[in-house]
Amino acid sequence: MNGPKFTTLGCRLNAYETEAMKDLSAQAGLDNAVVVNTCAVTAEAVRKARQEIRKLRRENPTARVIVTGCAAQIDPESFAKMNEVDAVIGNSEKMQADTWAGLAGDFGTEPVQVDDIMSVTETAGHLIDGFGTRSRAYVQVQNGCDHRCTFCIIPYGRGNSRSVPAGVVVDQIKRLVDRGYNEVVLTGVDLTSWGADLPSQPRLGDLVMRILKLVPDLPRLRISSIDSIEVDENLMSAIATETRLMPHLHLSLQHGDDLILKRMKRRHLRDDAIRFAQEARALRPDMTFGADIIAGFPTETEAHFENSLTLVQECDLTWLHVFPYSRREGTPAARIPTQVNGKIIRDRAARLRAAGDGQIRRHLAAQIGRTHQVLMENAQMGRTEQFTEVRFATPQSEGQIVVATITGSEKGQLVA
Repeated sequence: MNGPKFTTLGCRLNAYETEAMKDLSAQAGLDNAVVVNTCAVTAEAVRKARQEIRKLRRENPTARVIVTGCAAQIDPESFAKMNEVDAVIGNSEKMQADTWAGLAGDFGTEPVQVDDIMSVTETAGHLIDGFGTRSRAYVQVQNGCDHRCTFCIIPYGRGNSRSVPAGVVVDQIKRLVDRGYNEVVLTGVDLTSWGADLPSQPRLGDLVMRILKLVPDLPRLRISSIDSIEVDENLMSAIATETRLMPHLHLSLQHGDDLILKRMKRRHLRDDAIRFAQEARALRPDMTFGADIIAGFPTETEAHFENSLTLVQECDLTWLHVFPYSRREGTPAARIPTQVNGKIIRDRAARLRAAGDGQIRRHLAAQIGRTHQVLMENAQMGRTEQFTEVRFATPQSEGQIVVATITGSEKGQLVA
């Protein structure tokens, strides 16, 4: 084996950080190693991480196995006890050059290098120029979360919210544009909290406006998952006036019933979500929404669930990420005595997904005959401004934005 082999589980931010670790490990000269970047969002994610570690050990019997990521940060000792594991490093340590320099040596006497993530106060702007496809790059601008939703373990893996300074973000995006990227996506754990820990406490809208002003050659800027209750006036202004900001927002809604939202310790109510969706679409009529929704949260009745189901139409959501509730040890929700039966959870999740499928069909049908600016991800497929996939009959130039008239839809994609 030449150089370490990386396996990434979980979110886009983990994938971004894996790219940073590849650079750091290469600079350190680490060789003959397997690195597993774990996820901890559900108990199933942790189980899959252990399964992957065992599989990689079987496939690489002489390599050193290094485990990192959120699951390793939250429960380092249990991973250290696995016979297959040689070293465990935390989420802060994995982004430090000194850690990889040590790992490239003889491992020393510290197989577990995991400090208190809550003590971390800065997030470096890791300069991963070009992570993603050749057409779209992802830029991490924020890490961690100050909120404590009762179903979520992630703050204990990521720590409190930390922001990358705007100047660092702008400089990185300028480099990406110089390298030919036509779209940049801003990512983070709790993106709308960006700036709260910086001098003068700027907001996400300020960052968006600054990027669009200072990087005039950037054709498309996209923002990933946001908490709609935290959206600021400048972000709403950007939605209304900046055509280079893509009309696609993924909302962290989680539920459609006020009582369940309170038990989740969310900061919005049902009407807040509906009002935001209506206001954003009034400002930008071509706006589409994705959303995270959990089915089967403890104490959820059929009536509570129906409120989530009807929220799909009331907010006119298109891209649903449906999560069957998974009991996660270490979270307050896991201690709620009234847990929903697993079969009921699966059934409700299926009904939500069916509602989402119907919304996608309606969205696709509405695009037929329209003209879109499509960013090509490969020769045959690109995405519209609303992130809808478009399949082309004739090859196009990868990474370029092409003007296309939609002629139909097939298998969840538009056809041009």
